[in-house]
Amino acid sequence: MKSIKISNLGEIRNELNKYKKGKKFDIHQFNQMARLAWLGKIVMQPLDPLDEKCESFLLYCDYPDEFQSHFLDPDQDLVGQMHIVDGEQALALSRIMQRGVEERALLYQDLRQRDFYFDEFYRPKKQGGEQSPDEAADPAGDT
Repeated sequence: MKSIKISNLGEIRNELNKYKKGKKFDIHQFNQMARLAWLGKIVMQPLDPLDEKCESFLLYCDYPDEFQSHFLDPDQDLVGQMHIVDGEQALALSRIMQRGVEERALLYQDLRQRDFYFDEFYRPKKQGGEQSPDEAADPAGDT
């Protein structure tokens, strides 16, 4: 952990200003955090909600599950930790997180309304009374 010398008030103010501004992720880190945000794996809150000049956010990034991790391969220094993030990037991550929630909700809604039976078992006859290739292979309809 980083230590701050208490004897110099100027250094303390500089350190506090760094925290108030927050840290920007580089492109690679931001893309990873954005993917995890889309999955809903981050939690954010303003670092100091009472200070109007404080633009940074406190962000925690949770570990993705094994299936997600297999595809995303996140940096271990990003997940499972707290970060103090620049306000601009934090707001962008919150928009990405919101889009992820909305898009996943649409997927679940579509899944709920989907009728798999008709997709798998209903095959209309082609024009002219011809049978589909599946019906020709099984004329009794015992699929």
